Amino acid sequence: MARMHTRRRGSSGSDKPVADEPPEWSDVDEADIEERVVELAEQGHDPSIIGMKLRDEGVKGTPIPDVKLATGRKITEILDAHDAGADLPEDLRSLMQRAIRLREHMQENPQDHQNKRSLQNTESKIRRLVGYYRGDALDEDFTYSYDVAVELLEE
Repeated sequence: MARMHTRRRGSSGSDKPVADEPPEWSDVDEADIEERVVELAEQGHDPSIIGMKLRDEGVKGTPIPDVKLATGRKITEILDAHDAGADLPEDLRSLMQRAIRLREHMQENPQDHQNKRSLQNTESKIRRLVGYYRGDALDEDFTYSYDVAVELLEE
């Protein structure tokens, strides 16, 4: 599939190995994994960072290669069950942060046409994601604007 804002093709990525059960060397209790996930979320980490920390650091010294195989639930599902999930989805939050940085850069450097185009593309991606999340993770009448993004990310 082609990339969204260029004429290039996307680079192929590697596939995850097919596995039905966690490896026998990673035999950590599900409750301990969930406790560590909630602890990392309370420290302010996003779900992708939590997954990397569990892969690298593990729980009680034992790495967790795949949280979903070990617990049967994704990291976001665990966070929602413990009411520790973020109010905005991670991908939308990171795009909004990028748009805010680009907008502030454009205010200081109005002749930077390359970043002006990048800001337009980023805000286009945000509007597409808002349409996807509207009604589920966002309100039905939510519309993106710079001021709304700044207000949401200050919380």
